[in-house]
Amino acid sequence: MATLLLAQISDLHLDGSRRATERAARVMDHLRALPRPVDALLVTGDIADHGTEAEYEEAARLLDAPFPVLTCPGNHDVRPAFRKALLGEEPSEAPVNRVHQVAGTAVLMCDTTVPGQDHGVLDDVTANWIDRTLSGLPDDTPALLAFHQPPVDLYHPLPDSSRLERPERLAVLLDAHPRVAAVLTGHAHTAAASTFAGRPLVVGPAVTWTLRLPWEGDRPADREQPPGLAFHVLGEDRRLTTHFRVVL
Repeated sequence: MATLLLAQISDLHLDGSRRATERAARVMDHLRALPRPVDALLVTGDIADHGTEAEYEEAARLLDAPFPVLTCPGNHDVRPAFRKALLGEEPSEAPVNRVHQVAGTAVLMCDTTVPGQDHGVLDDVTANWIDRTLSGLPDDTPALLAFHQPPVDLYHPLPDSSRLERPERLAVLLDAHPRVAAVLTGHAHTAAASTFAGRPLVVGPAVTWTLRLPWEGDRPADREQPPGLAFHVLGEDRRLTTHFRVVL
C-alpha cells in the first residue's frame, strides 16, 4: 500500500451567509493550491446549516475540486436534500453510507445521524452495512471509518451532550475488523485526538467556528478563530499521523 494523504474538514454550516461562504471558500482554495494534491478530501458532516437544497447546491459548487471529495451527513444535514442537491441522487430518508477506494485504502463514510436529533446512533442499517463492507474487502486492504458524532467524551458539555450513543456497538465492529486503522469524526468544532476500542480517534476541526473549551472561557463559540483542517497520513505500516492547520 502506498502512503495515503487525506485532508479532512468538518462543520461548514453553510447557510447562505457571506461569512460561511467565505470561510469554506478559503479552505477549498488552500487545498486546491497545495503543491502536492491530496488523495481525497473527507467532509465529516454538518455541511448545511438548515438542510435546504439551496445550501447543498452551494456546497456542491464550493466543494468542486480536482481530487475526490467524500462526504457524510451531520445532525444539521437532511438526508433527502443531501442526496438530491449534493450527491445528485433520488431523495431518500435512508442512511447515506458510501465506501470509497482511495490509494489502496477503503474509506467508509458512515451515516450516524438521527433525523431531527443532535446525538448520533449506529443504527441497524449502518452497522450491518459497515460489517458487510469490511468483511467483503481483500485481506490486505486497510480501512478508515469516518462519521459525524464522536463516540467518546471530549470534556466539554456541548459536544458531550450529543455524542454517538451506544458506542459499544461500534467497539464490537472494530474488534471484529482489525483492518480498521482509525476512526475520524467531526461535530465537536475542536481539533482533538483520543483513542477508541484500541484505535486512534481523530476529531476534525470546524470550518465555521471553534469550540472554546471550559478552561478557555464561558462562551463556547469562538467565531474569531480561523477555519481549521486536518491532514491525515496513513503509512504502509497502517499507522495514522495527523497534522492540524488553520487557514488565515
